[in-house]
Amino acid sequence: MEFNIHETFQDTVQGEGFYAGTPADFIRLYGCPVGCFFCDTGYASPDGDYYKKKLPRKKMSIQDLIDELKSPLVVLTGGEPMIHKNLSSLCEAILKTGRIVSIECSGSYWVDVPDSVYITLSPKEHISPKYPVLPIFWKRANEYKLVVYDKSEFEYYKDRVKNFKGLKYLSPEHESSDSSKHALELLMQNKEYKISIQTHKFLGLP
Repeated sequence: MEFNIHETFQDTVQGEGFYAGTPADFIRLYGCPVGCFFCDTGYASPDGDYYKKKLPRKKMSIQDLIDELKSPLVVLTGGEPMIHKNLSSLCEAILKTGRIVSIECSGSYWVDVPDSVYITLSPKEHISPKYPVLPIFWKRANEYKLVVYDKSEFEYYKDRVKNFKGLKYLSPEHESSDSSKHALELLMQNKEYKISIQTHKFLGLP
């Protein structure tokens, strides 16, 4: 079984959310149709235009990916990892090595994965409404990470996140000069949240 992979990197640190500061390996699965304007992986154009950009892609087997692992935490990201139908098989194989598996996704696609997989929901429906958050994520996700640009995104989800039982994070969009101010203002008004900054970038890590 092979996966389309954008890139992998090892011996880095998870910079955000509950596992911030944990040594981690990252597997960036290829492809995302959502098209977030602030995407740091190259998928900023919607509807699959990344194929036209010829972004890096290589095929790797599950064993190839396992053989590269070095850290106790493995983060599966993208792109949008949940578009890969065999994602559960990859998760199961990594879990068998005794590692923690974390998935970062938009909530627009769902694949059944083992219950022990940690899921970060970072919704992008407010950017691309035709990719709504599926209801299962409000129950299954372990944490909700909202990328804050101008506060409007907070208003967009506030009714749906009200009954969310997991951890809640506000993450300033790193290229917006006002996003940190907006995130802090939201935090002071909604103290069930925490701030999550991209600490790996301060450390000069990928």
